[in-house]
Amino acid sequence: MIQRRHSVMTEIGGIRLGGDAPIVVQSMTNTDTADVASTVQQVRALARAGSEIVRVTVNTEEAAAAVPHIRDQLAAQNIHVPLVGDFHFNGHKLLKAHPACAEALAKYRINPGNVGRGSKRDPQFAEMIEMACHYQKPVRIGVNWGSLDSDLLTRMMDENNALTEPHSANEVMRAAVVESCLQSAARAEQLGQSHDAIVLSAKVSGVQDLIAIYTDLAARCDYPLHLGLTEAGMGSKGIVASTAGIGVLLQAGIGDTIRVSLTPEPGGDRTNEVIVAQEILQTMGLRSFVPMVIACPGCGRTTSTYFQELAQSIQSHIRHRMPEWRKQYVGVEDMNVAVMGCVVNGPGESKHANIGISLPGTGERPVAPVYEDGEKTVTLKGDHIAEEFQQLVEAYVARRYPTRNGTESTTR
Repeated sequence: MIQRRHSVMTEIGGIRLGGDAPIVVQSMTNTDTADVASTVQQVRALARAGSEIVRVTVNTEEAAAAVPHIRDQLAAQNIHVPLVGDFHFNGHKLLKAHPACAEALAKYRINPGNVGRGSKRDPQFAEMIEMACHYQKPVRIGVNWGSLDSDLLTRMMDENNALTEPHSANEVMRAAVVESCLQSAARAEQLGQSHDAIVLSAKVSGVQDLIAIYTDLAARCDYPLHLGLTEAGMGSKGIVASTAGIGVLLQAGIGDTIRVSLTPEPGGDRTNEVIVAQEILQTMGLRSFVPMVIACPGCGRTTSTYFQELAQSIQSHIRHRMPEWRKQYVGVEDMNVAVMGCVVNGPGESKHANIGISLPGTGERPVAPVYEDGEKTVTLKGDHIAEEFQQLVEAYVARRYPTRNGTESTTR
């Protein structure tokens, strides 16, 4: 059992964050926020995939003006996912000029390295915090080492160079990220922001840097922490890097909310980052989101691709059905489904799953026994095994899990 670090509890648009609340999955749109229709469509897709908080860019007058319309259109579709405004450079102006935007957002994300330079930094940061206080909105102080406060970094580098045994430049950079977080949070509290209405993040692109920075940050404060690599990358690289960094921190009990910042393939599905974040939490035993499909990797005993296609089909079916199952049934997200490719481990793994099928391997009898809760219930054969097993999964869900309204399912 992972012992989570103590952090204060905050609330973002009805979502509890920190304390003993479940670790929250976040994502961010990549649409032009001024395009209301496309942003609504993407937020809806992200929320349906399981994103519990969605961040949108607010960088122009048009984007700020669009935010309340986005919120209202989502609400009309019964989608109430909290929206977070991502502000840089001109956030103080946009919040002041667009009170409807300031009100519609559930949280403001402020990058202290981008709120202003020199003498403008503190007053412009103060304006944003004052707006947050006025509208009673929490803030995420999100430091990114790609836009780190240059004055702070220069000062810390100069102080380091004066030491008899100076630290490496990378160590100073890490320390500067942590200091920027903590100093900005302290300043926000001086300006009136409540201690339990501040979330911190310290985004970097290197796994070891991420682990070192958050370990230091976690030891020095009790603010809720948002985890994630920035510029994680595309495809498997981004998935592996994010999983490595976030996973180590979660295992240490650090982190209250996560985002996997994947660079999408051209025309790719933005919801992939939500799925990866959920799978990190679920495979670590921290939360359950969708039934897990267990499938063998294949070998010379499984020269047919049939079991691979069936595993993919079942997994897609489960993800497609999960939004409705979640509304209807209690606990279905904890279900395990096994799709195995031969007789070696197939029956055993299928017996360990809630429901599993052991398909015939190369040279084996063309039959597929199905097991439910450890007992063989039926043997499938013929050309429609995939469709029949899918129906068995549907029937198992309806029979095994209680309905939300407390009544028995009619298929039991």
